Amino acid sequence: MILLFAAFACFAFAQAASARNGAQSAADAAALAAAQDARDELLVRLGDAVGTDDNWLDWLDLPEDTVLPADGADAAAQVLAAANDSTVQGGAQPVVRNGYPGFQVDIQTNYTVGDSIIPGTEGMRARAHAVAVVQPRCDFDLNADPKKPVELGCDGQTVNIDPEDFDPADLPDASVLFSVHLAE
Repeated sequence: MILLFAAFACFAFAQAASARNGAQSAADAAALAAAQDARDELLVRLGDAVGTDDNWLDWLDLPEDTVLPADGADAAAQVLAAANDSTVQGGAQPVVRNGYPGFQVDIQTNYTVGDSIIPGTEGMRARAHAVAVVQPRCDFDLNADPKKPVELGCDGQTVNIDPEDFDPADLPDASVLFSVHLAE
């Protein structure tokens, strides 16, 4: 009888762990989606700034006080959370981790732990949070004149930007200029 009870207790803990792992996967996916959306919007804003804004190089360096565009971050996070049977709690919140801007996303699963021998746990939902950041990939002369051509070294790929003869369509994919990764 004791062995049977221990087996059911282990099963209950396994159910809770499974729900927690599912919640963490959903939070990770939602945070990455929010940061990737912001990275894509960042590229659009960079394209608009080159040649018209003398501070366009700041878009590539992402100083610590950079606020990422959050236009579609919430929606992107909600889509990925929903795909993982979870709901975003409070939206994608702008944060800074290790000096890089990003988003924290808190989620709650739409499913419960399930039936268990532990009273009161059958209606519990798992919660988790994750943080994803956007990190620049390009090296360049920080003292470069923003009105003259600038050469970027982006993880082995060279990108040239000439503000005098610039077409936003000439920018590479956002993933060449910025990486997105989980920070916690």
